[in-house]
Amino acid sequence: MGEVPLRPAFIAVAVLAITLVASSFSIGAGNARLSHDDATGNYISLYTQNTGTPYDDNVLKECRIAHGRQNEPSAAMDPRNSSVVLGSSNDYCGVYQPFGATVQSPVGPIWLGYYRSQDGGTTFTSTLVPGYPGDTSPYAALAHIRTASSGDPVIAWDNHGNAYFGSESSDDPAGTKKTFGDVWVARFDNPDPALATINDGKRFRYSEVVARGSSAPNLLGKFNDKTAIEADRTGTSCDGNVYFAYSRFTGNGGVAIYLSRSTDQGRTWSSPKKLSSASDVQFPDISVTGNGHVYVTWRTFMAKKHDADSIQITKSTDCGATFAPATTIGTFVPNDAVDIADPQPTPAQSRPDDRLGEEEQAASGSLARDCGDFDAHCKSGYTFFRRDTQVRSTADQRSSSEYIYLVYDATNGLESQTGTSYGTNGPGTAGQAATFFFRYDGATGQKTTPKVIDTQVAGHQVFPDISADANVLYAIWWDSRFDPEYSVTRPIGNSATGMTVASLDVFWSKSTNGGSSWSTGTMLTTVRSNPNYEQFANRTVPFAGDYLWVTNVGNAAFAAWTDWRNTKTTANGVTGDPREAGDSDADGADVVQCRTFSNGSWSGDLCPHAGGLDQDIYGSTIP
Repeated sequence: MGEVPLRPAFIAVAVLAITLVASSFSIGAGNARLSHDDATGNYISLYTQNTGTPYDDNVLKECRIAHGRQNEPSAAMDPRNSSVVLGSSNDYCGVYQPFGATVQSPVGPIWLGYYRSQDGGTTFTSTLVPGYPGDTSPYAALAHIRTASSGDPVIAWDNHGNAYFGSESSDDPAGTKKTFGDVWVARFDNPDPALATINDGKRFRYSEVVARGSSAPNLLGKFNDKTAIEADRTGTSCDGNVYFAYSRFTGNGGVAIYLSRSTDQGRTWSSPKKLSSASDVQFPDISVTGNGHVYVTWRTFMAKKHDADSIQITKSTDCGATFAPATTIGTFVPNDAVDIADPQPTPAQSRPDDRLGEEEQAASGSLARDCGDFDAHCKSGYTFFRRDTQVRSTADQRSSSEYIYLVYDATNGLESQTGTSYGTNGPGTAGQAATFFFRYDGATGQKTTPKVIDTQVAGHQVFPDISADANVLYAIWWDSRFDPEYSVTRPIGNSATGMTVASLDVFWSKSTNGGSSWSTGTMLTTVRSNPNYEQFANRTVPFAGDYLWVTNVGNAAFAAWTDWRNTKTTANGVTGDPREAGDSDADGADVVQCRTFSNGSWSGDLCPHAGGLDQDIYGSTIP
C-alpha cells in the first residue's frame, strides 16, 4: 500500500453527509443483543436497577447511544435459577468523551459490561460494573480498585446467589504511561436471601484486588492478564470458595500461571501461587469436580523453549491450598494466524481515534498476529484478526466422576503451502482449524483420544468453549464452513485478492454421555459476520477478542459471542476510510468514519456513533 493521495474537498462533504442520529437495528429471531449501546432505552445504571433511585453520569449517557465496540464475552447461568443469565465483555461504549460535545476524544474508560437477563437469555438490560472512572454513584466507593480501564471479564456463580466478575486492568487514572496490571474480582449478591432467586447476582457489594502488577510504564514490569474464575458449588468443605487464575507477564518476556483463592466471598484473597514451571504459557482455565478438587489447565507455546505446543494440568485436593506439579496431558499442532509485518506510511493525524498504545504494532519483518492498513499492513496483503489455539476446560460439579472435559482449536490434518507470508504455524504454511475434544480422568490420569466434535470438509473452527452440568455437555465454536471465499491457504473471510467477506457463524453441539458422542453441529447465529472490519488502532486493524462463552444448567444452555451484524461500511452514500482515497487497498474491511484534512494532517474520526464501530455481543439460548 503506497502513500494515500489527499482529497480534502470530498472529505468535507463526507462529514456533512453522514447523519449522526443513532438508529435501531433489528435482532434476528433467536439471537439476543446483550450490549445495548443502541439507543433503545435498555441501558440503565446498576444502582438504579437495584434501588429504584435515578442515577446517571456522562459515561453511562455515552454508553446509551454509542453504537461502540464490545468483544471477549462471558456468560454464566445461575445454578439456582436458569432464568437468570449474566453476561459481560470488554465494553468500549463510554470511550468517547465528553458526552454531547461536537468533537469527542477517546479518553473515557474501556470497562466491564454487566448484562442481565431474567428470562433465560431472551432479553437483556445493559450497564457497566461499578467503579469505572466517572462513576459517582454510591456504589463507586465500594470498588476498591485502581485503574482507568479493565477487560478480559470472566464470571462464576456460587450456590448461594453470589456472582463473581473477574477482570484484568490497566491504565493509570492519573494519565501516566503506567500499566498497573492488576487483577480484581467484583461480587454481586441477592439483596435479601429471603427474596426469590430471580434477584440472585443483582446487588453490587464490592470489588477487591486479587493481585497487583508493578505499575511500570508500557507493560515493562509485572502485568497480570488472561483471566479465569470458578466457584465451588459442591456442598463439600470447599463449598463457596472462589478460585481466580491468570497469566503473569514480565518485562523480560517470561510468563507464568498463578492462582489465588478466596474463602470469604471475595473479600480477601490468598497470596498468588505459581502453578506452572514452563516459561511460555497462557490461557488458564479452572475446573472444580463434584468432590471439591480443583484443576487448572493451560496452553504451553513451543517457541524455542518446549518440544511441542501442549496442554498442561495441575490438581489440588485441599480446596486450592496446594497444587501438585503440572503434567502434560496432550500435544497438538497449533493453528495460530501469523504473517510478516510490512508497515506502510501512515497518514498524519491531528488526534488519535483510540487510546495511544492500545494496540502494539510489529516492526517490519517481524511476525504479526493481526494485519490491516498502514503501520499494521502485512506482507501478504491480507486483513485478519488475532487468533491462537486455545484450551478450555470444565467439570460437572453435580457429578460423582472426576472427569475434566477439554476443547481446543488446533490444526486438523496436513498443512499446505500458502504461497504467501501468511500461515497458521509460521509464515508460508497453513492448516485447517478444527475443534477437538477429549476427557481426562483426574482420579486415574487416563484420558480419551482427542477427536473433532463435528468433522467438516471446508472451513475453520476457532474460539471453542465447553460447559458441563448434570451430566450434560455443551460445546460451541466459531465456524467458517459457509465462508464463500474459504481456502486453507488464506485467513478466515479473505479472498485471493484480499477482499474480506461475511464468513463466521457460531455452531453448537451437545453430549449426554460424557463426550463419548456428540450431536451434529448446528448453527446458532441468524446473521453471518465479517470478523475483519478495521475498527481498532485508529481504524486500521480488526480485533475479535480471544474467546466466546457457553454456560448451562442441565439442559438449559446459553451461548454468547462477538458479532458484527450491525457494523456499517456505508452511510448516506459515503463508504470507508477517506485516508485511503486513490489507494489500491479494496479489502471491504473499512468502516464508516468521518474525517477532514487540514494543514497536512487528518482529523480524528468525527462520527464514532455512525455505526462503523458497532461491534456487539449477541447470544442465544441453545435448543
